[in-house]
Amino acid sequence: MAEKVNNFPPLPKFIPLKPCFYQNFADEIPIDYQSLVKRIYHVWIFYCITLVVNIIACLAWWIGGGYGVNFGLAILWLILFSPCGYVCWFRPAYKAFRSDSSFNFMAFFFIFGAQFILTLLQAIGFSNWGACGWLAAITFFSTSAAAAVFMLFPAIMFTMSAVAMLISITRVHKIYRGAGGSFQKAQDEWNSGTWRNPPTREAQYSNFSGNSLPEYPTVPNYPPGNQWP
Repeated sequence: MAEKVNNFPPLPKFIPLKPCFYQNFADEIPIDYQSLVKRIYHVWIFYCITLVVNIIACLAWWIGGGYGVNFGLAILWLILFSPCGYVCWFRPAYKAFRSDSSFNFMAFFFIFGAQFILTLLQAIGFSNWGACGWLAAITFFSTSAAAAVFMLFPAIMFTMSAVAMLISITRVHKIYRGAGGSFQKAQDEWNSGTWRNPPTREAQYSNFSGNSLPEYPTVPNYPPGNQWP
């Protein structure tokens, strides 16, 4: 089997850094779940784009008479949540479906659930949170209508992100529970240490093939005539 070379994130050759992860949906994810895992990946991408749009809106908010702390926090959220979202909730989902790992399923549920709640709060848009949500945008119309219009874009996008996250976690939970998954299985993986590097489904299958199977002669050697014992 050819060695798998890390290919994500795809970095330009002039950057003296190498990709940290190997990601190949067709190669590692069962075909029945590829569309769902890709959808979770697209949710992460859309959320990152939303954070970028939020920075622009927070800048307009600041120029229109708002507080500069929102602009600073918006930059911090982009720097923090873009890589953390990929590592902390997309990768657990990817590894869960790749290896049928209960521990990674549980990690995804807890962390992605927290991300959903945070995105919901960002969509609401409390003041001085660094997020242009509905509350911040609507109340700012009386101060600067032009800035408030810019602030509506991330409010809509945060809302769409929250809805997509809710649909994704509901679908994953339905599949996991339907397959007999439980918190006890996640604990067993933790106690055995297999959560650190869970084998792929292909590797699990290969454990029951090859030299591990008993070998029998192709043609049985029966005694001739009536010479049975």
